[in-house]
Amino acid sequence: MSETPRRAFLSGSSLLLSVNARPLTEKEKLSRIASNSWPIRQLFKSRSTRPNQQADDMKKKYGTLTMLDFPQFTKDTFPGVYHMDLFSGLFGDTTDDSMYAKSEMTFNGTTRQVFEFDPSQPSSKKWLDKLNAKMAATGTKCHHISNNAPRDICDPDPAKRRAGIDVAKKWLDGAAQIGAKTMRVNSGGPRIAPNSVVTTDYPKNDELAGYLTRCIESFKEMAEHGGKVGVKVTLENHWGLTANPMNIRIIVDEVNSPFCEASPDFCNWEHEYWLYHGLAALAPYAHTTVHAKYWNRWKENDIARSVRIMTNAKFMGIFALEYEDGPWDGVEGAKYLYKEVLAAL
Repeated sequence: MSETPRRAFLSGSSLLLSVNARPLTEKEKLSRIASNSWPIRQLFKSRSTRPNQQADDMKKKYGTLTMLDFPQFTKDTFPGVYHMDLFSGLFGDTTDDSMYAKSEMTFNGTTRQVFEFDPSQPSSKKWLDKLNAKMAATGTKCHHISNNAPRDICDPDPAKRRAGIDVAKKWLDGAAQIGAKTMRVNSGGPRIAPNSVVTTDYPKNDELAGYLTRCIESFKEMAEHGGKVGVKVTLENHWGLTANPMNIRIIVDEVNSPFCEASPDFCNWEHEYWLYHGLAALAPYAHTTVHAKYWNRWKENDIARSVRIMTNAKFMGIFALEYEDGPWDGVEGAKYLYKEVLAAL
């Protein structure tokens, strides 16, 4: 019997395990770390005109950035680190409307218009080439794109789901243009996963199963496209379907492609018992990218323990430094993670 693509991929990864047979050198440790634009998003030029005192304070302290500045920021702030994790909402030249697509987004019951970077536009492709030039000049690389642009991936409305998949494909093409290895796509659907309902014998959750079915079909199509351009689509433990790591495992197993995997986050959980148990459940499903996060949402947030969970599961990929919130600002928090992950490796 021939191996499935996913099983063949997993067995092939065993060839890399010899690296863990000896302590990593400092250079090897640094090659396992990525900077992350999310913690310092307040520093970036924005199209928004809404008042933001936190952003104003951060910019007074550190200055203002665009994504074209981030490669040099990475080199200056995290010595020896050359991989980068880039947030989709920070792409593009905010003064050039031709790079952005207008759409609607509903959050907590409120719908508003948003303008999001469209990698398929001619002006956007030229901008991506500029980013490539900046990376080449600084010796940095885009490893992962944390993408919020594709939406409605599991929506019951076929038109919405199709639109979300199409956006994801455009972004996969853009990710390939700048050499990204992986790109996160959110599952979409309700922010709180549907609950099971009472039946005459045992609880049943046909609504959740429906969302999973649609999500699986969408990710199959995106993984197929990702395979063509050489970029993996990943699922992160966010809200809704993916708040439960078991649902991520189901989706990845059912898609059954080396171009679909998990990209776990140390802290994006609904309760503290997932903090380490959930990460351990996802670790075997992650091969390329993980978010090493500090978040004061949790009283305990042992970065070293989380790193060990991943390395004990033979994870050979990159730890991106995604500070969320706590006693430091975004730059200080990311530097704290840099030291913690480096020490744990």
